[in-house]
Amino acid sequence: MFGLLFTLVLLACLAIYFLVKRHAITIKEEKGFLHSLPKYYGFYASFWFSIPTICIVALYLLFAESFVTSNLINSLPDEIKNLSDNELTLVLNDIKNLAEGNISSSSSFAEIQLAANYYNSQYDIVNNVVFYSSLILGLLTFIYAYRSITATYRARNFIETVIHFLLFSSAVIAIFVTAGILLSVLFEALRFFEVINFSDFLFGLSWSPQMAIREGQVGSSGLFGAMPLFAGTILISLIALLLAVPIGLLTAIYLSEYADTKVRATTKPILEILSGIPTVVYGFFAVVTVAPFIRHVGSLVGLDIASESALGVGLVMGIMIIPLVSSLSDDVISSVPQSLREGSYGLGATKSETIKKVILPAALPGIIGGILLAASRAIGETMIVVMAAGLSAKLSFNPIDAVTTVTVQIVTLLTGDQEFDSPKTLAAFALGLTLFVFTLILNFIALKIVRKYREQYE
Repeated sequence: MFGLLFTLVLLACLAIYFLVKRHAITIKEEKGFLHSLPKYYGFYASFWFSIPTICIVALYLLFAESFVTSNLINSLPDEIKNLSDNELTLVLNDIKNLAEGNISSSSSFAEIQLAANYYNSQYDIVNNVVFYSSLILGLLTFIYAYRSITATYRARNFIETVIHFLLFSSAVIAIFVTAGILLSVLFEALRFFEVINFSDFLFGLSWSPQMAIREGQVGSSGLFGAMPLFAGTILISLIALLLAVPIGLLTAIYLSEYADTKVRATTKPILEILSGIPTVVYGFFAVVTVAPFIRHVGSLVGLDIASESALGVGLVMGIMIIPLVSSLSDDVISSVPQSLREGSYGLGATKSETIKKVILPAALPGIIGGILLAASRAIGETMIVVMAAGLSAKLSFNPIDAVTTVTVQIVTLLTGDQEFDSPKTLAAFALGLTLFVFTLILNFIALKIVRKYREQYE
């Protein structure tokens, strides 16, 4: 139903746009002037036609389920309506499952079937009301918009106001979504810190989040020292940066200073294809190719390298963030004013000397900002480390050891059926909050550095 509705509204908006645009041209020919360009009048009429559909669909998404469910409950027999909240919820789930074509688990199949039919009929009524009311109200608002179009009507001002409102709303939504994410993690993390001391969590050296299910259970004392997780995260991120920063920076220097236009136009898109590869593919690459290769090379030189070593995960993650470092560094280097290069050449400096002593120092703040953004990406990466890193928390800075990271433990703690009143599960939110704060600080520092650089040359 909604697919058909949106298709009809879209086609109608296109037709209205061209119709009203032509109408505005006719008014201009008759009156000799027109306040706004004809296209603005087309957008104006199309906007008014689409508004009812947007509002009605929004109301449908907000209230339709509760409205239909309320009618459904009122239609049920008294013996079902008088059930406890949990039992009533189970019955409603059976009804909805049967209405959606799933198998019902209820013994009173006939009553449930009747209720499911009533549920579907109510939704059919609501859907029909939404469909026809959207089209009828859209037609009425279009007539209003069409009749209000005159040579002096400020359609451009209206459309600009609408665009400004949409941009402002998008910014507000982004802020509220960010705040919602932060608060949802924060509240659960605070519940965790009510049970586990903050200093023990942040500076503890042992991580074993196993809590007793029954009284007197052996081997289930929870240890929530997150220092091994932080150490593993930092180690893998450093390995990734040690690979990505030199290669990415040298690539950026070549593309911006040495490569001709054709090579640059071909090489840069090919390099940035790496950014479009799903991280799960990098995870398979780490597990199937890189980790066995590193283990084989280690055995040749007499080193016992773990299959899930930090070295393998870090190298693959470094390959993943090379395009980020390269692209950001290339943009920064290319934005260095050409006058600085010409001045250096005029003083007799060679190209390599100009790059080392003029261009790189001028671009250094922007390059550092790009590196910090790449570091935050590496720290927050999940899929590669989940597939290729170890699960045992080990406080080690040896790259050939198996280590775990914050993201791996978050996934592990929240996988499967969990009780959200257990410190074991709540520990995931504490780890998430710590990771959020750390990456936020890195991004803030990077943006400040980049902004400082841009202000220097703009």
